[in-house]
Amino acid sequence: MMQQYLSIKAQHPGLLVFYRMGDFYELFFDDAEKAARLLDITLTTRGQSAGQPIRMAGVPYHAVEQYLGKLVRLGESVVICEQIGDPATSKGPVERAVARIVTPGTLTDAALLDEKRDTLLLAVSMTRQLAGLAWINLASGEFRVCEVAPPKLAATLERIRPAEIVVAETLAADFAADVALTRRPDWHFDVEAANRELRTHFGTTSLAGFGTDGLRPAIAAAGALLRYAQATQARALPHVQALIVERDATYLGLDTATRRNLELTETLRGQPAPTLCSLLDNCSSAMGSRLLRHALHHPLRDPAIPSARHAAIAMLLDAGESPLRALRQSLRCLADIERIAGRIALCSARPRDLSSLRDSLQLLEELRAPLTDSAAPLLAELHAQLATPHAALDLLQRAILPEPASLVRDGGVMASGFDAELDELRALNDNCGAFLLELEARERERTGIANLKVEYNRVHGFFIEVSNAQATKVPDDYRRRQTLKNAERYLTPELKAFEDKALSAKERSLAREKLLYDRVLAELQPELPRLQQIAHAVAYVDLLAGFADTAQRRNYCRPLFSSEPGLSIEGGRHPVVEDQLPGGASFIANDTRLGDGRRLLLITGPNMGGKSTYMRQTALIALLAHVGSYVPANKAVLGPLDQIFTRIGAADDLAAGRSTFMVEMTESAAILHHASERSLVLMDEVGRGTSTFDGMALAFAICRHLLEKNRCLTLFATHYFELTLLANEYGELANVHLGAVEHGAGIVFLHAVEEGPANQSYGIQVAALAGIPASVLRAARRQLREFEQRASINPLQPDLFASALASAAEAGEPAIDPALEHLRSVDPDQLTPRQALDVLYALKARLQ
Repeated sequence: MMQQYLSIKAQHPGLLVFYRMGDFYELFFDDAEKAARLLDITLTTRGQSAGQPIRMAGVPYHAVEQYLGKLVRLGESVVICEQIGDPATSKGPVERAVARIVTPGTLTDAALLDEKRDTLLLAVSMTRQLAGLAWINLASGEFRVCEVAPPKLAATLERIRPAEIVVAETLAADFAADVALTRRPDWHFDVEAANRELRTHFGTTSLAGFGTDGLRPAIAAAGALLRYAQATQARALPHVQALIVERDATYLGLDTATRRNLELTETLRGQPAPTLCSLLDNCSSAMGSRLLRHALHHPLRDPAIPSARHAAIAMLLDAGESPLRALRQSLRCLADIERIAGRIALCSARPRDLSSLRDSLQLLEELRAPLTDSAAPLLAELHAQLATPHAALDLLQRAILPEPASLVRDGGVMASGFDAELDELRALNDNCGAFLLELEARERERTGIANLKVEYNRVHGFFIEVSNAQATKVPDDYRRRQTLKNAERYLTPELKAFEDKALSAKERSLAREKLLYDRVLAELQPELPRLQQIAHAVAYVDLLAGFADTAQRRNYCRPLFSSEPGLSIEGGRHPVVEDQLPGGASFIANDTRLGDGRRLLLITGPNMGGKSTYMRQTALIALLAHVGSYVPANKAVLGPLDQIFTRIGAADDLAAGRSTFMVEMTESAAILHHASERSLVLMDEVGRGTSTFDGMALAFAICRHLLEKNRCLTLFATHYFELTLLANEYGELANVHLGAVEHGAGIVFLHAVEEGPANQSYGIQVAALAGIPASVLRAARRQLREFEQRASINPLQPDLFASALASAAEAGEPAIDPALEHLRSVDPDQLTPRQALDVLYALKARLQ
């Protein structure tokens, strides 16, 4: 047995081998030690190998899923080794073979999958000019490829978010360790071999029909991926029926920093809520939730599909509240058809998967009813796709019991009347007691023995028991089976014949049921394309119904797309912040207007005033419009967009040797290199990671580059008030600010965006709100006055503010005296005596 185990283990080094022995999966040697540590199970020893005790650990076969789930979450892969031989006929160890390999990217069992998140397996093939990517969802059968420039690889992986990456051995060192990494031989990525592998799988003479002409790195990745996926499942993948090519221009560009900063599906701290996804996910089915998550990471650049979704949502809302509620109620009753279809394809579907599928198919007509005769083309198309597959439904209704057992091996799965032989075996098994009672009555009458008994036990089988006192009445055809102290047990030819049939009926019944169940799975294979189409349609309807429900409850509006460049939002709101406001509080809505004559908004104002919220809400409204959702605004009109960039927040990347400021500059460089006239750019506090004058100089230069070179639509927040003077130089730059009002020693944030620059940052007041000790705040105010006096008397570095004034004067524009500007910003009625004295000292200092 150990020779058999070691032979299988040698073929799968680095993977944990679950070796089936009776009612347990056993692990041996180093695998046992590792599993005992990871799973907190007992490590034992048994026998010896090469003079050393064999370490072993095991888990019960009926509870294996929970252990597999834990190992996969820890990034481990497991080989499931099952008995395939017959113990009754085997000489020596029962033959075993690898039934499947469970890896983080190849999960299909419901117990191991996150129902609201796709689990994707991805392969990468690299050349100097291109990275070819292929990824597959084994649970649904979706198979996609794309090619990107190597610098865009990280952003593409962030968009796809695979659970496992398959790479050639020579490339493995180039990938981060935060995703499960599987190394395969380089020859698996050979383009010609991959082409043959794919053509064989799809049964075509060419891949041209899939649009893959010229995509050599992508084909290499796809071939290696398909080979690996088939190896893990130990079978072909019949539900993988197409290869979809994604083009770089299909989606609105979102780099890694943008996805993180906008908190689409996880917060900056890595939590699942509150995020845009958690807010919008009121889908009625897991299929809809997965499609929503995919849509948020894949906003479409071409407005045609989002516009069709908007029209469908409008029709659902116009139909009234009752039809929408009925639609969503129907969706709640449906099983996860997509994943059940995947398990049918892999012949791993369980009986309750099939009963759930049957019950769901019976509800399709009810689901279609609210979509009948819809004027929205998308809803009409979905109505057609939801037509009931009568052949599959009829088979499931005839074959599967209304409430089958959870496992085929337990029996009680196939419906009565589906198979005559199975019915006969069941009848034999079920009617055993009645036959024994009937035989007992007949034998008592025939023999005249009133206390004769016909019974059964597991040791001796069936028998007729007669007491010793009645032994003289026993007929000649009775054959003695067992002698007891006070009785004899006999067997008759009739009882022997019944015993032979009855004792094997249960075993034969289970075997017959397993055979019939496998036939049902085989007969369902041709129905897989229809089941996949239905699953996609259900998810799509659920997504649209969820969007409609959100729009209705939260007062979202239908966005409009325009061919004119720019972006116009009236009464825009941040969806997540609005949802998180305490009861009774209302979100202060703000307008955003960007276009040809107004390409950069320079946003000033206090910390905590809402600058970052205002910037993010603009990006989220644009993104939601391109996803196909209604948006949190009174009105939104969007011109063509190709990418959204963000440079928000302060974070380092010490593992990669990058400081906070280095991360900031790296993200800024990516924007300056790649943003186009159709890009939406958010930049917050650029330059704050270095000295004041270095940072201010960089902020000035970046602003100028965005206006002169990139000409993108930009929201630029800053505390460098000197930048506001750029409005005198660039007509396409507009100053806006978020106001605040000092109230006694405190501050009140207005959160309203107003035209013009702010006059101060209120940093010390915000520090007070954060709980900084009063003594520290007093010291900070004294230090601030000292800095202001020094800067006005003897600046240590050139005064950029004064330089800007001089530049404005040279341009023929009147210079504004800083003292006058200071006086304009002062409201005497709001000053305490001490503050008034401070103002007077500051003006005196300027005069000197």
